[in-house]
Amino acid sequence: MATLEQLQAWHELAQQLRIDSIRATTAAGSGHPTSSMSAADLMAVLLAKYLRYDFSNPHSPNNDHLIFSKGHASPLLYSIYRAAGAIDDDELMSLRKFGSRLEGHPTPALPWVDVATGSLGQGLPIAVGIALAGEYLDKLPYHTWVLLGDSEMAEGSIWEAFEHASHYKLANLIAILDVNRLGQRGETMLGWNTQTYCDRALAFGWKAIEIDGHNLEEIDEAYAAAIDNPNCPTLIVSRTKKGKGVADLEDIGGWHGKVLKPDQAKAAIKELGGERQITIAVSKPNLQIQRTSIGQIQALQLPSYQLGEKVATRKAYGDTLKALGASRPDVVALDGEVSNSTYAEEFAKAYPERYFEMYIAEQQLVAAAVGLQVRQYKPFASSFAAFLSRAYDFVRMAAISRANIKLVGSHAGISIGEDGPSQMALEDLACLRAVCGSTVLYPSDANQTAKLVAQMVDCDGIVYLRTTRESTPVLYEAEEDFSIGGSKVIYSSEQDQAAVIAAGITLHEALKAYQHLKQEGITVRIIDAYSVKPIDATTLHQAARDTQGKLVVVEDHWGEGGLGAAVLDAFVGTDAAPTSGGLPLNLIKLAVRELPGSGTPEELLHAAKIDASSIVEAVRSLVKQPAYVLTK
Repeated sequence: MATLEQLQAWHELAQQLRIDSIRATTAAGSGHPTSSMSAADLMAVLLAKYLRYDFSNPHSPNNDHLIFSKGHASPLLYSIYRAAGAIDDDELMSLRKFGSRLEGHPTPALPWVDVATGSLGQGLPIAVGIALAGEYLDKLPYHTWVLLGDSEMAEGSIWEAFEHASHYKLANLIAILDVNRLGQRGETMLGWNTQTYCDRALAFGWKAIEIDGHNLEEIDEAYAAAIDNPNCPTLIVSRTKKGKGVADLEDIGGWHGKVLKPDQAKAAIKELGGERQITIAVSKPNLQIQRTSIGQIQALQLPSYQLGEKVATRKAYGDTLKALGASRPDVVALDGEVSNSTYAEEFAKAYPERYFEMYIAEQQLVAAAVGLQVRQYKPFASSFAAFLSRAYDFVRMAAISRANIKLVGSHAGISIGEDGPSQMALEDLACLRAVCGSTVLYPSDANQTAKLVAQMVDCDGIVYLRTTRESTPVLYEAEEDFSIGGSKVIYSSEQDQAAVIAAGITLHEALKAYQHLKQEGITVRIIDAYSVKPIDATTLHQAARDTQGKLVVVEDHWGEGGLGAAVLDAFVGTDAAPTSGGLPLNLIKLAVRELPGSGTPEELLHAAKIDASSIVEAVRSLVKQPAYVLTK
């Protein structure tokens, strides 16, 4: 039971948080003061009594984690940092200004922010990943606290998080729902129907506690009950008022994302009792409980495959992931209930304690990976490449979070065959190339896959590996090296009349075309552009110079944004004279142009004109050779 002195101190702190939210947004001329004010009491009690965090050591493994899923309430978060002594008032007043760490929505530009939020519905799913690390890997008693907004409860990703948190019995996860009733354009779906929120949480296997979010005693009791709940995650459903404490703002629509003018701010601050200069000594975590040792890095023994052997790159991925599991105790794996197709099951069988099944919930799959990497693990998240598109916003936000995650998409392109277009990823290279700082890899054989997967572990940012369903011949010796940002020139001569650039399944078609063209007396250079981003511009420029700009790019992907676009981008803004004699670059892009259907891989590649015969025709058109009958 809180004392009167504690209650008064919490009230004063909550008022300071409200005032500082108003001051900062008024100075910025933009922001969300009223959304911040509704949750001020909730955060005041958390900061003053329950949060265990060393602000001088934000990377301490014993720290609690605080995630503002309602990222637009960043003025409240930054006001908390000021109250904790982490930032000073001058920095608080830099909110939203160019060059400030205090951006409009939280990002890890601040060391106390684990992940970027602001795209609603993401904070809780990411918190599931952090809580998984705490419960199953770190085995530390820290809690993950999440401030949710009621509007984002309409997002499906929230409920993916609810079911996974319950499935994994994450009692270390505590969500605080700020039910202030008012969204951006009016009332939220449920308004103040807090009972329904509780009923839904209970149905998902959570403990639900309904409180008045401005009653400090109820808040205190709810937090105490949540911490003492050892069986399941807890949702604290808090009825609040937007703009709480200021009569002209409180529970009044039309204020979302609007700030007070200086005279309005002055009056509001006076109504709230005037500026305070409270600094809270936030309780530090218990350091007596140490993180479970994850073990030492061992020598990596990569799988190897014989030349000519037929192996799917998805199988090589699974084999290599298992090998990494033996070598790297910080590697963890997740999958979206297709591990027997992506071959992540190889890791799951060998290291079940480091494998997390995310079922058919791709948003939660990526979010959990982001959460796990907060705790310095190396997550590999796999699914069919087509289904990763469902989680694209999570990938986009992961880049803003400066997250280091590894994504693996199998069954890419029309070459998957009879399953049809709903299963064919034809956009994935374009999508992942467009992500800030991403790396995009598309291996062509098993040994190449093994070498690239081994490099992915310590590659920063969003790293995407595209794998192929079909078994294809091994082209390279196991000892061959493949650097990210490189390529392999498989065939080359001084008489090359054109260059064919391919990756993955289409490289094998290019090699077939090479043999046919050779019979015609046409010599071509074959380039394996396995690193789609970064692309090997040096090799491409040399090929263009040596062939008078005659290039053919062939890809099992839509014509927009994929390998062909990456090749063209390599020539934009360079002085690399791609052709001789001042001739323009003469490039043909072979790609999927029409919606495919079902069929065998061979039939579909031929229909899309990305098979060997189509490559032969494209090269022939460039070198202006007479027609030649292609025989098997």
